[in-house]
Amino acid sequence: EMLRSLVGSEMCIRDRIMIKAVSLFSGAGGMDVGFEKAGIDVVFANEIDKISAQTYSTNHPNTEIVVDDINNIYDRLESYAGTDIVFGGPPCQGFSVIGKMNPEDERSQLIWSFLKVVEIIRPKAFVMENVKALAAISKWRDVREEYIHRAYELGYGCVPFIVNAAEYGTPQKRERVFFIGIRDDYSFEQKMWDNIREQQRKAPVIRELFKDLGPAGTEKNPRTCNAKITFAVRPVIRRIPYDCLMFNGIGRPIDPDGYSRTITASAGGNMTLIVDEKFLHDPTADNWIQEYYDKVINKEIIPEFKEAPERLRRLTIRETMRLQTFPDNYVFCGPKSSVYKQLGNAVPCEMAKTIAVAVSNYISSNNI
Repeated sequence: EMLRSLVGSEMCIRDRIMIKAVSLFSGAGGMDVGFEKAGIDVVFANEIDKISAQTYSTNHPNTEIVVDDINNIYDRLESYAGTDIVFGGPPCQGFSVIGKMNPEDERSQLIWSFLKVVEIIRPKAFVMENVKALAAISKWRDVREEYIHRAYELGYGCVPFIVNAAEYGTPQKRERVFFIGIRDDYSFEQKMWDNIREQQRKAPVIRELFKDLGPAGTEKNPRTCNAKITFAVRPVIRRIPYDCLMFNGIGRPIDPDGYSRTITASAGGNMTLIVDEKFLHDPTADNWIQEYYDKVINKEIIPEFKEAPERLRRLTIRETMRLQTFPDNYVFCGPKSSVYKQLGNAVPCEMAKTIAVAVSNYISSNNI
């Protein structure tokens, strides 16, 4: 039985190796790492930001990458017509609930550029990642219905799948939507959900994830963010301390025995998430965040603008890489501020792998 299972697994991987893909809005390559781990050969990538593209090419030397605006390279993409999958995550700021939510934002228009590439290449399947809001809120109903309709006109069934990274091996509460399109197939939704959900797996908690890295400032975990942490004079208090805005910026504290909040592209300064170094590496130590929270809600202290104790610090780049499930040996180019931005813009690798496996299994098992 075990031998039959192993042989079946090898056949599945061998099938996937034959699947080729084009990557759009590639960034630092988080989605690409996931697709490659699923056995997919990424043959072409496109990224407009030069530093992100440098990171990409450093880690994916066998993939052709063109550094340009996607709207300038349609002719170039014609030579990739017939490639099996097109995937990518167009910039989401125009649809994000923490942005201005402006449908006229130039970045909002890039979802249509993505479909233009689908029209040129005519892949078996496409995967477009974006913020949950694009699929979940009424403000964007017309946009998502238009997107699905345009995909239909191109000959693709298209369904949005909202996935929480924390349920798929990623230690981060990060919900995203993946618009999946299958050529000439309009009834794949349930089978695709089955393919996705069978990969559900628990992610390690933060304490376990960071354990071998050691404290910030040590060899394996260089200190990369020195932004001061000061108390908010008017803290925003919520039900649990890790949801509160008790410090300057929106960098909230992380529960070592839970998962991180969404890593954002604005990290690197006082937007960077906070961790209690002492409690992180010693579970028997006092939980300073919880104790401070209790004092605030019980009005035992009046918050004032002063620096927090040294045991509180911002996340390092190495820790952020792990939260985004990048391999430890992944090389990021550019200044620290750019690296934090590249990490925040990336799709977590394990999250991308989940979708890539589901799609590749579906097109292989259904001979699409």
